[in-house]
Amino acid sequence: MANTASAIKRVRSNARKRIRNREVRATTRTKVTAARSAIAHKKDDPRAAVLTAISALDKAAQKGIIHKKNAARRKGRLMKKLAAAQGTKK
Repeated sequence: MANTASAIKRVRSNARKRIRNREVRATTRTKVTAARSAIAHKKDDPRAAVLTAISALDKAAQKGIIHKKNAARRKGRLMKKLAAAQGTKK
């Protein structure tokens, strides 16, 4: 258990940040999964779903919730799948 006032405050703020980070990570994962399924099943507009997922990944990386290169890798994989599904070379 924390002994100093600043350590106790840090525990409280870390708990708040953990909850916020978990929510952002979960929504990002949901959007990426929706984009993958839109590409695979050729639903609605897969391009719009991919752009929404990319936006979510960028925001998560900007907030420091996921690493910048992790976001870049995921975006690249999504775009590669989209290009393959649309028949364009990449």
